[in-house]
Amino acid sequence: MSLKDKRIVVTGGAGFIGSHLVDRLIKEEPEKIIVVDNFFLGKHRNIEEAFRKFSALKLYYQDASHYEKMKNIFKIERPDVVFNLAVVPLLTSHELPKITCEDNISITLSVLELLKDELYDTLIHCSSSEAYGTATESIMDENHPLHPTTPYAASKAASDLLVESYSNTFDLDTAIVRPFNNYGPRQNEGSYAGVIPITIQRIMNGQKPVIHGDGLQTRDYIYVKDVVEAFVDIYNHESTRGKVMNIATGKEITILDMVTAIARELEYGGEFIFEDERPADVRRHRGDITLAQKSFGFEAKTSFDEGIKMTVEWYLETTHN
Repeated sequence: MSLKDKRIVVTGGAGFIGSHLVDRLIKEEPEKIIVVDNFFLGKHRNIEEAFRKFSALKLYYQDASHYEKMKNIFKIERPDVVFNLAVVPLLTSHELPKITCEDNISITLSVLELLKDELYDTLIHCSSSEAYGTATESIMDENHPLHPTTPYAASKAASDLLVESYSNTFDLDTAIVRPFNNYGPRQNEGSYAGVIPITIQRIMNGQKPVIHGDGLQTRDYIYVKDVVEAFVDIYNHESTRGKVMNIATGKEITILDMVTAIARELEYGGEFIFEDERPADVRRHRGDITLAQKSFGFEAKTSFDEGIKMTVEWYLETTHN
């Protein structure tokens, strides 16, 4: 399969991963790319370059959870494929659990109903490794139990089950991408920011970096451009249909080592602050990528040191410009 000359919808396309996916999709020479984003986390600056490069890019300022409004967009745009990346993030679920769960599930139901109603052909749905919860095995494959520990994680696990159930019941063309811990340029540095942008910002502002808990929690950090490459490959390979696919590096790094790497890049030699562990924090994550390797030759090409260097450079340039 190919995305050339296709009409593509990216929900959450002005967000962190979504905007990088839009950049990558332009290289596939589609007929049109339609971004749907309510700008809860998305930023116009994330897609400014894409607008300059690709004249057939269109933006709808819309919440993807509203089925009827999405239906109107789809009737106008007649897309072929949807990459569903719209999401209310993990940290929001600590403050607004009900809204997080309702919105994430409604977004998924919206794109599934549109697919069931034959308003497009293929759904590539973005999941999260948070759906697994803390590792019960040293390396987590797609058969690892779903033990979500936060409302966000539960909403992602529920959404995945909805995609699988609709696909089975209505014979829909779907694939579920389950990325592990993304990082890179454009990751949200404001409200509900992740630990990497928070750490970079604190050191840049002359503050001490903060570690919650003992810092020995592990994550499988994967650079965002490796993730969006996988999204395109998953669409292009029909063998991925009806499957959940981990996208990770297969390696784990402690939070302490991650913060140390950022401090090294920013030439920070001061102390770290250790605070209480965050509620329901996952203890260990390491992804098994065997299925993705066999299905389409997946490989994460960016080392953590390379990725952190490029990420820090982006924040430095963005702050100083």
